[in-house]
Amino acid sequence: NTGLTGNTVFALAVSGTNLFAGTNGGGVFRSTDNGTSWTGVNSGLPNNTFTSLAVSGANLFAGTYGGIFLSTNNGTSWTGVNTGLTNTDVRSLAVSGTNLFAGTDGGVFLSTNNGTSWTGVNTELTNTYVQSLATSGTNLFAGTYDGGVFLSTNNSTSWTAVNTGLTDIFIISLAISGTNLFAGTHSGVFLSTNNGTSWTAVNSGLPNNTYVYAFAIIGTNLFTGTYGNGVFLSTNNGTDWIQRGLTTTSVFALAVSGTNLFAGTDGGVFLSTNNGTSWTAVNTGLTNTSVSSLAVSGTNLFAGIRSGGVFLSTNNGTNWTAINTGLTDQDVYALAVSGSNLFAGTYHRGVFLSTNNGTDWTAVNTGLTNTPVWTLAISGTNLFAGTYDRGVFRRPLSEMIPAGVPSNPQPIGFHLGQNYPNPFNESTTISFSIPSRTFVSLKVFDALGREVSVLASEELAAGTYERHWDAAGLANGVYFYKIEAGSFSETKETHLLR
Repeated sequence: NTGLTGNTVFALAVSGTNLFAGTNGGGVFRSTDNGTSWTGVNSGLPNNTFTSLAVSGANLFAGTYGGIFLSTNNGTSWTGVNTGLTNTDVRSLAVSGTNLFAGTDGGVFLSTNNGTSWTGVNTELTNTYVQSLATSGTNLFAGTYDGGVFLSTNNSTSWTAVNTGLTDIFIISLAISGTNLFAGTHSGVFLSTNNGTSWTAVNSGLPNNTYVYAFAIIGTNLFTGTYGNGVFLSTNNGTDWIQRGLTTTSVFALAVSGTNLFAGTDGGVFLSTNNGTSWTAVNTGLTNTSVSSLAVSGTNLFAGIRSGGVFLSTNNGTNWTAINTGLTDQDVYALAVSGSNLFAGTYHRGVFLSTNNGTDWTAVNTGLTNTPVWTLAISGTNLFAGTYDRGVFRRPLSEMIPAGVPSNPQPIGFHLGQNYPNPFNESTTISFSIPSRTFVSLKVFDALGREVSVLASEELAAGTYERHWDAAGLANGVYFYKIEAGSFSETKETHLLR
């Protein structure tokens, strides 16, 4: 041990006549005389624990609790090689041909170019603390606590970490707008335009180290709910943000109903009808104001309350009623809507289902081995639950929803229905279907092409929707309604006849 000042040795490696030792807190040492004497070779290395060493040709790799380092000159100098390595707590290294593998606290990573870049090679969700879920077509995204974002393209059968450029991997919230994927983290917002392949921070105007708990989209407006700083608005996909009220409030949930924006906070529910310019508290009947989640189903607005259960408002929050019969755990963290069915994710007793707008509830936990549920998402015919320390669970809606109760299955294509009634007197209903999450514009025009009403201008999940048009004050005659959703566009004619 002559010269070996770090006596706790975790790793050894041989390269030609050189013997290397990785130590706990003492760095890397080299011996050229079979261990008779040692010299520290640490230029460019942090003072860290060296858990592993590996040799590939003339390249020497060192694994630490702060990532991987490469030396091409027998330790004389070192360079960090961590691009794509989303977990830098490295436990082991192995070489197979030209492949270098790293075993970390976040799974196994592979480099085929001597550490220049790394790719996760894990079919499982390597971080199982799932705080948020989002769906886009067949893509399911999971935001995890200290593990970044994972993508599944096969209904959660396998997962891939998608974290390149994501410098904060504590993911609190996710949102999708067209081809844009947004991640809310402990340090602001990140944007991916390619399904998570790469990320860019988009935080101009946000306070430093802002915890982003929620997103909502109205037309081209993107809103964020933050911890202690209220609501922010971006009109350019996060490039710039401006404060939009509730400035000292922690906003844990956002929801949109038409042009109404609701914020669920630690002080109850607030409503804005002007894109956040002003807010009104709407809490009458809300006996507990610690709101963790919000969900909209038609004209019904639901609020999930920590230690308070679920509340329902049928008049945009003017009044609330507790709807907790059968809900044996009232610590509600998540809500999800499928047709006329409402799901509640709770902290202690898993998932509950109501098929009658919360009048009564039934536990639906078969196969759910860990019951603290942080987030829920519906994709196609499945319900997904993100849990505390057990990852994501999937269950078909058909197993939970009684026969005869509509579950709003995912449409197979775009469709714009003929309004009913037609001709109509004063008001009519227009239905449409979209097969995947997309931005939807539904507008009404008169015979001269002038816009007379906007019925939808928002991001919507896959499903079938209805919008009611009240033509009060308009003249009799021919009108046209037009939908634009992604690349789909269609116009239909309707007649106002009093």
